[in-house]
Amino acid sequence: MMGFVAIRNIFHSIQSRKLQTLTPCYIVLYRYCHFHPNPNLGPSDPSLSSLNKVPQNNVGIFWDLDNKPPKSFPPYEAAVRLKKAASEFGVVRYMVAYANSHAFSYVPPDVREQRKERKALDQLENKGVVKPDEPSICRVCGRRFYTNEKLVNHFKQIHEREQTKRVNQIESARGKMRVKLVAKFSMKMEKYKKAVRDVLTPRVGYGLADELKRAGFWVRTVSDKPQAADIALRNHMVDMMDRRRVECLVLVSDDSDFTEVLKEARLRCLKTVVVGDSNDGALKRTADTGFSWQKIMKGKAKKEAVSVVGRWKDRDVLKRLEWTYDPERDRKLYGLDDEFDSESWDSELEGFSSGEYDNRLQKEDKNAWWELGSGSDLKSQ
Repeated sequence: MMGFVAIRNIFHSIQSRKLQTLTPCYIVLYRYCHFHPNPNLGPSDPSLSSLNKVPQNNVGIFWDLDNKPPKSFPPYEAAVRLKKAASEFGVVRYMVAYANSHAFSYVPPDVREQRKERKALDQLENKGVVKPDEPSICRVCGRRFYTNEKLVNHFKQIHEREQTKRVNQIESARGKMRVKLVAKFSMKMEKYKKAVRDVLTPRVGYGLADELKRAGFWVRTVSDKPQAADIALRNHMVDMMDRRRVECLVLVSDDSDFTEVLKEARLRCLKTVVVGDSNDGALKRTADTGFSWQKIMKGKAKKEAVSVVGRWKDRDVLKRLEWTYDPERDRKLYGLDDEFDSESWDSELEGFSSGEYDNRLQKEDKNAWWELGSGSDLKSQ
């Protein structure tokens, strides 16, 4: 009896030790795995709405600057408006622009007229004929100048030289030193870039490449050979389609050489949008929809894009609801025989057409309808 009591005490001590070791684990599990119902959590909660969002299409903008440069609009503003209009079709992931060196050195007539007017006004200010209402302020150091020409000279002599020194220091450095210099000069360089647009005249063209880069475009200069930009842009579009990076192509061009690329995109079930000035061009007839530059700049394209996306959704729903006959699938689904006995079916049809079935029915139905089966019933009785 004493041995049984000792064994029971040992067993209880082991169980108590196990519970002591497992208790913290249970507390942790309870702390992290037990949830109380939250009455404030409903369908309108933003945390649930983010989970129920419909995945949007990836949009790629491909700009043929040789064929369609923003001549009558500021480059940065045109690029921003174009991106806003394209964002109605999905999430804009890629923005690419191709052109040769002539497209970047070209200066539109409107920009030329503005430069002539600015030059004439500077001459009148130097002579004292015209006095500005407010002094010109340097956006880098904050100094004030009563003529625009003095501001330009100040900017070139001081800030442009400082910017050149910073760039040379960064390019000559390597490794960690280069990273430190970029971090050190990043604020000053960004401030200079914002101020230089309004003060200095671009040395080449009217700053098309810089303005598009500022808007987020990846700008690529190709050789001056004929159709070089078209070939490079076409290859880039095909590469994006092969890698399945985009579901919607936005092409900014009026060149009919891109017609085959748009047809290929539609065969791959991609959405296609064309931005150009020609109202009835080959590209707009091939693409799903098209807009003009006037609609892009006025914001009308952004409003029309909503209805276009609605039509695309309706078309996708109808495609899913289309019924297609697949004999192999029906045989597997309903367990039908793979082989079909056509001879037996033909013989049955011939017998039916020759009247054998009619003769059998006539023999069986000799008596009147109320006398049918009476003889058999009597015999059975």
